[in-house]
Amino acid sequence: MMKRILIVEDDVEIAEIERDFLLLEGFDVTIKADGLEGYQEARTGIYDLILLDLMLPGMNGHEICKQIRHEIDVPILMVTAKGEDVDKIRGLGFGADDYISKPFSPTELVARVKSNLAQYERLKSKNNGIQKAEEIVAGPIKANLSTHRVYVNEVEVELKNKEYELLVFLISNPDIVFSKEHLYERIWGMDAFGDVKTVAVHIGRIRDKIEKDSQNPVYLQTVWGAGYRFKI
Repeated sequence: MMKRILIVEDDVEIAEIERDFLLLEGFDVTIKADGLEGYQEARTGIYDLILLDLMLPGMNGHEICKQIRHEIDVPILMVTAKGEDVDKIRGLGFGADDYISKPFSPTELVARVKSNLAQYERLKSKNNGIQKAEEIVAGPIKANLSTHRVYVNEVEVELKNKEYELLVFLISNPDIVFSKEHLYERIWGMDAFGDVKTVAVHIGRIRDKIEKDSQNPVYLQTVWGAGYRFKI
């Protein structure tokens, strides 16, 4: 089935280049140049991935991302200006699955879109498969692999897709130290195009949700110069 991509981008030239290369790869593409219109279109739930610019008239990309995450489950690839790390971090914090910085090559864009779609499909297939409820428990933290839910002291915490995958992977491999590069390749599956700083951002977000004191983590530990591990 043809995958549907929504591009929310007010720069007509950039939007058309993105559309043309995605069309060549067999995607069905819709463009919205206004932020509010893009948000309303995204809410229809008919799209398989949203390519979202930050600076938009009507409604900015951060606000769109934040609102969509409360309503539908869809991969969001955020487009940021080169070097704007604050925007990248904010975007990931609001629920974006990944980001790509302008200027970018169209081939890189296509690769990132395909990778995010593939990662989402793998997770969706796993969660929709016929399986009994299975849980991983580590101290006060419990992850239900069937329902895709995480609890801390029996209280549910909301994790975004990549946060959930990263946490479950680390819990499933306790006390093993993984480098940022290894985690990026394992969770995002596109190390040739990505930025390993994404891993650190997600680790920080997870700590905020599962640790009693995120500045002094007990479970999700940093091993300086080596990477991260989950300590039971």
